[in-house]
Amino acid sequence: METLPLIALLSLFTLGAVVIFAVVSKRKTEQRRANAEIPKSSLATDSRGKGAVEALDDK
Repeated sequence: METLPLIALLSLFTLGAVVIFAVVSKRKTEQRRANAEIPKSSLATDSRGKGAVEALDDK
């Protein structure tokens, strides 16, 4: 019976850590998408460089 409070505390701590990580990650992603100076992925349709297929064709 004494392990039940410990398991509940650990599960709540883990859930809180996951939620905080998700919020921080979402905020960083939104900031990257809003900034036009940050280079986009070569797989993105709005990238300035070669796409993934063109880069492989050059090899």
